[in-house]
Amino acid sequence: MNTPELRQACARRLLAAGAQPTQLTAFVGLDGFVDEIIHVVDKRSSAESFQRLPTIAGLAARLGAAAGQSANLELVNHVTKLGGNGPIMANALAAFGLRVTYLGTLGYPVLHPVFQDFARIADVHSITEPGHTDALEFEDGKIMLGKHYPLKEMTWENIQARFGRDRFAAHFGAADLVGFVNWTMLPYMSRLWEALLRDLCPQLTGPRRKLFFDLADPEKRSHADIRQALELIQNFERHFDVILGFNEKEAYEIAEVLGLPAPAHTPAGLTELTAALSRSLPVHMMVVHPVAYALAGCRGEVCLVEGPFIAKPFITTGAGDHFNAGVCLGKLLGFSPELCVLTGVTTSGFYVRTGQSPTLANLADMLQNWPA
Repeated sequence: MNTPELRQACARRLLAAGAQPTQLTAFVGLDGFVDEIIHVVDKRSSAESFQRLPTIAGLAARLGAAAGQSANLELVNHVTKLGGNGPIMANALAAFGLRVTYLGTLGYPVLHPVFQDFARIADVHSITEPGHTDALEFEDGKIMLGKHYPLKEMTWENIQARFGRDRFAAHFGAADLVGFVNWTMLPYMSRLWEALLRDLCPQLTGPRRKLFFDLADPEKRSHADIRQALELIQNFERHFDVILGFNEKEAYEIAEVLGLPAPAHTPAGLTELTAALSRSLPVHMMVVHPVAYALAGCRGEVCLVEGPFIAKPFITTGAGDHFNAGVCLGKLLGFSPELCVLTGVTTSGFYVRTGQSPTLANLADMLQNWPA
């Protein structure tokens, strides 16, 4: 599903929103990375010119051939930028016009310079040093090599000591959108969620608000840890409209944890899987985003929306976080699941082409002039 009529309807809704996003608030966390986007050299023709290794399979072959011997791979920095699921998503929400408060691992006691521009458009707070990611990008995907040790300092105890329990409770209890992302790399996130469910959620008043979760590639975590995290996420549905996001790989990993059959990696197979996941995890809405399209599942009902696929993107690291920001914007504006997913794939599509987070006007323009 992605017709010209649907795109025009989405563009009209975004333009009609006007200044509404500037009246919305978001409280997002809790990670933070310095990302180096890196190309791997295949052949170098001069000091200034080289051919990039185009595929992950090519890298795997190069590494495999070095077994029992040795190899020397040249890495070229393409760009250094703010990273982490939370900062990228929050930065995209701020570009839409939302009033964003961010809490994460961005440098302590002084903010790392890579986050300075982010701090100009959002209310940014940090309680520890950032992680670091070498993101090796290829035409068919990316390999993320991370140094995560500072993230163990992101605990409920440190949040209360360095940010403040009352300040956290005020944002958690009032923001139109709350987002907790990168559970996999934050070893004490589940303990934090337990504390929030026990100590803060019973005190919440007023209308239901939106709460977004992204586990972020949980393959390295045990099945027991993942099941506990999923149970905690479902418990938040008592207090919020919960939105749960997966990429394609994560969706199949979660299915394995839940004991669900794994259908083929096709649009029909992923539609079947999304329906099964949304029945097994009865949250308000689930979204699954492969590269070329995305799906939304609501208690077994699924819609699929094609995206503006590009074979050779300018950047891919952060594409999923931009998709998530677009989906959340759609939910905040009262969009249907189809329009939420369309807003998500358009946000991601704009970002991978330009390396920039889009405004609402950028989204409307792209919807009205859809790439071939």
